[in-house]
Amino acid sequence: MNLTIQEIANMLAIEGITDTRCIEQVEFDSRKINQNALFVPLPGTRDGHEFAQAAIEQGAIAMLWSQSLDLAPKMKEVVILPVEDVTKAFQQLAKAYRQKINPKVVAITGSNGKTTTKDMTESVLAQKYRTYKTQGNYNNDLGLPYTILHMPSDTEILILEMGMDHAGEIAFLSALGQPDAAAITLVGEAHLENLGSRANIAKAKLEIVTGLKANGLLLIPADEGLLTPLVQNLSQDIWTFGLEQGTLSAKITQEDRQQTTFTVEGESLTIPVLGGYNVKNALIAYGFGKYFGLSIEQIRQGLNQVELTKNRTQWLKAKNGAALLSDVYNANPTAMGLVLDSFARLHLPGRRLACLADMLELGPDSLAMHAQMAQHIKQAYDKVYLYGEQMRALKEALAQQNVDYAYFAANEKADLIACLQKELQPTDSLLLKGSNGMGLQAVVQTLIEEIKAD
Repeated sequence: MNLTIQEIANMLAIEGITDTRCIEQVEFDSRKINQNALFVPLPGTRDGHEFAQAAIEQGAIAMLWSQSLDLAPKMKEVVILPVEDVTKAFQQLAKAYRQKINPKVVAITGSNGKTTTKDMTESVLAQKYRTYKTQGNYNNDLGLPYTILHMPSDTEILILEMGMDHAGEIAFLSALGQPDAAAITLVGEAHLENLGSRANIAKAKLEIVTGLKANGLLLIPADEGLLTPLVQNLSQDIWTFGLEQGTLSAKITQEDRQQTTFTVEGESLTIPVLGGYNVKNALIAYGFGKYFGLSIEQIRQGLNQVELTKNRTQWLKAKNGAALLSDVYNANPTAMGLVLDSFARLHLPGRRLACLADMLELGPDSLAMHAQMAQHIKQAYDKVYLYGEQMRALKEALAQQNVDYAYFAANEKADLIACLQKELQPTDSLLLKGSNGMGLQAVVQTLIEEIKAD
């Protein structure tokens, strides 16, 4: 960022501020502040205003302020910018900064694959443009404006990931980001507890068109019947994508542990990750590349060299040499089924194992959805380790199929780890998948650090 304090004041309709010092950073965490920063004291468990002095000591030279001015720091070198609501001012500033820099904007939402698709899209578009993307999972009403305010002033294309828990959230984020092109990766079962049905989830995802340019582009899955009737009367160009179906139709030609090769529109492309579901994500990146005028060679190179955010379909090696496929950031039935299917197709040297944890926020049908995972396991897996209260339903389903399994309740993570440490062999391949709230990352980390000998 490179805005003067006066420019920021003008963006927020604050009069009487004439300070022309440049703000180089906007932060709401006082611990991350460097010199010449604007501090944003957001409400939280502790009100951000409590950290004003710490922010100043770290290098803040200006700050938003919604409390009484009598309580504001009295320091000549620190400019106080009075606002009614710090959060709304933060979001307003982000929208104004986005308009000032005026990059092309790509927006990505979906029940699964948002971050992977964001990473692939950025890798592709960076072959031609100066790009900036959402860092980590900063994809909500605070994370998205934070992302916007951290993009460099020479950004040509901004890639924004948009997350949600409830209806209305994507609409707000889309209106803030004002995308030129957007994509919905898939409509899964995440947040059924809040939204009630997949039909309602589809409607919530389609809120991404709220701020989408009238002549922009929307990419949607070809196999998602819930979206098809909802996009009939939109003014934007609608491209569909899928495996052997859609406007962008791909056919997988080779799949192994490290990469997947597929063809689309007569071109052969490779991504350095496994899975047909990741091919669908790559088709979105391909579509954005095509829309923004990249050559096929630029798209091919971008996909081939993509680096994914940690914990998304990540191959690791256990201390004893066993192969671990860690996909533990999040989970819903659609995503879990897809990764189980892909893992089952791989040619592996030893036993094929899975460690599955509860999928959260699925609502009243949660047990049935967990039990349905049995159809993706069947006889393809040598043993399955189940963790969590909801996984009891899958345990019962696997027992009926005579699949070898071990079950651990939610308070038995230590026992799960001990069992894996004892049973995992150097030639095994183990898939780990579950909702982030189940903490499987701790299991992954332990296996990497130490495997006890029998």
